[in-house]
Amino acid sequence: MKRQAPALAALFRSNAQGEILARLHLNPGESFTISELARAANAPYASAHREVTRIVEMGLASSEKRGQAVEVQARSDTPAFRPLAELLTLTYGPSVVIPQHLAGIDGIDDAYICGSWAARRQRETGDAPGDIHLLIVGNLPRDEVNDAVRAAGMPLRRKVNPRIVSAADWEAASTDPFLSTLTERPLVHVDLPETRS
Repeated sequence: MKRQAPALAALFRSNAQGEILARLHLNPGESFTISELARAANAPYASAHREVTRIVEMGLASSEKRGQAVEVQARSDTPAFRPLAELLTLTYGPSVVIPQHLAGIDGIDDAYICGSWAARRQRETGDAPGDIHLLIVGNLPRDEVNDAVRAAGMPLRRKVNPRIVSAADWEAASTDPFLSTLTERPLVHVDLPETRS
């Protein structure tokens, strides 16, 4: 059964294509293996390989074989790069940009995008999302989080509103009316870089 692309991604051929393009174009100068792109897109390797092949054939990315892996990088020298990156920032951007800004902050156990942006990513219909709502689980310095989300909001052109909860509170979410409601609504997991402490 073919997975339908979320409402935010109506201009892209598939959700996997949008996710892969976002990883590439919102990280210019960085290269990714097809396996990494498949994981980021939550897609089978074969599907990611087909999407990468199409993207390279369109001239939006370049690929180079290094050892057993194929590394793919966005082509920033094309006329389409800037407008495509802007479109990807608005559609897939929060799940790519926010982790970049949270990287290096100690004490984050988990993070989720919630609210209307998450709902649209989960194919719920409704108005275009405004602010981005972010739930962060852990014990971490609020000032660092506020600085990080302020910086993330600039390229996203949206305010990012963080809410920090302890791991204990998150585990007992059913006892808190706000958190209980939150767990029943769409959540988009934020994949934080593995290099964080």
